[in-house]
Amino acid sequence: MSLTSILLLLLAAVTHAGWNFISKKEQPTLAFYLVANSIGVGLVLPFLFIFRAKMILIPPIIWVFAGMSGFFLASYLAALAGAYRAGDISIAYPLARSLPVIFILMVTLILGQGEGLGWMLLGGIFFVVVGCLILPMRRLQEFHFKNYLNPCCGLAVLAAIGISGYTIVDDTALRHLRGMPNSPFHPIEATVVYLILEGVCCSLWQGILVGFSRRERQGITKVIRDFKAAALTTGIGIYLTYGLVLASMNYVTNVNYVSAFRQLSIPIGALMGIFLLKEPGYVPKIIGVAAIFVGVVLVGFG
Repeated sequence: MSLTSILLLLLAAVTHAGWNFISKKEQPTLAFYLVANSIGVGLVLPFLFIFRAKMILIPPIIWVFAGMSGFFLASYLAALAGAYRAGDISIAYPLARSLPVIFILMVTLILGQGEGLGWMLLGGIFFVVVGCLILPMRRLQEFHFKNYLNPCCGLAVLAAIGISGYTIVDDTALRHLRGMPNSPFHPIEATVVYLILEGVCCSLWQGILVGFSRRERQGITKVIRDFKAAALTTGIGIYLTYGLVLASMNYVTNVNYVSAFRQLSIPIGALMGIFLLKEPGYVPKIIGVAAIFVGVVLVGFG
């Protein structure tokens, strides 16, 4: 990896953990993430003007995939909002970020798409599982199911399912888009266009979810009035993070390095919660975050 790619990915990790920290600090709601995502996608929407002549060449199935991904993304943000309101970011963030490693592997194996499981991959999964089990404990000697049967952990798992869903759909969609005969899109262009379409669909699904709740509908006004700066920063952070990741791909020889190095956001996010939000820094929590970080890096390289 070049120094440029390392700096870009380090900035992306800080940015990702940062927008999560900001939204956690404001006790996020469905309305908050609707405003934040709409601001973020609104800022990148003009990029579609650059590709306006190519948009009509996008096959209908890609629009279907974008709608599916948008639903999973909206579900992820909804569950994440609940997890942050219910508990510590130093627990919810590592769980939501790491569990997709296991969920996605399970889906690919069930579909018969997985390759041979190497020792690094198996070792990484072991560390992730152990880390997730240790993370919610207050003392290593206290292993009780009640440590996990709480809204924060439950909603973090739902957030991880949402991440897994849009990750799998995104991968399938981008394979289709890049594999088009005489594809008019450069791989990076295809990713940017699809990301924007997914973001628009996410806002539409979020709007539907918010529409079912009177409290959330009223919350939009409150977010715009009282939390517009946080929503703006969060929205920019969401799309800036992915932009930095895309940029870093131009400076690496193996995309697995990107996947692995991005996981620096896990300890960064946890440490922000412990030191900036004064969340409890129990020894098991520190060990759990460290184990999860090692595990996802091993999976990334494995």
